[in-house]
Amino acid sequence: MNPLKFLTKTFSFSLGKFDLSPQYWTVLAIIFLLFLLVLTLARLRYMYIHWSISKPSLAMIFWGFLLAIIIEGFFLISGRTLLTEILGWENAPKPISTALDAGRAKLVNVLGVTKVSPTYSSLIFDYQTLSESESEEVRLMICKPY
Repeated sequence: MNPLKFLTKTFSFSLGKFDLSPQYWTVLAIIFLLFLLVLTLARLRYMYIHWSISKPSLAMIFWGFLLAIIIEGFFLISGRTLLTEILGWENAPKPISTALDAGRAKLVNVLGVTKVSPTYSSLIFDYQTLSESESEEVRLMICKPY
């Protein structure tokens, strides 16, 4: 199976009335960022306990930047940025919004995600690749009146 095709697939997760359908790459990115967050907070705690004015204070600055980058990664995945969320900007100034859009485009380019509008033939092909139980579920979702 093509790894890129696997990463762009979605799965359904429902908890009561709460229903999510994230893509695999989004889930993997969030799990990786959570791992880095826990690791960074543990190291930050250790550095804070053993803090002194000498050389380790520079390490605290490094861990602070790393923590900020991880949190910004969470915001970029969700389509927002920390700067616009803290300041509450609906429409950021043009130079800032240009820089934010360029950063978001670079992240999407690095992750290799492309948004392609589905066509009739691609939908039919995807439907035909489903298992029998999944295709029956799709048919019931489309044909069942509410």
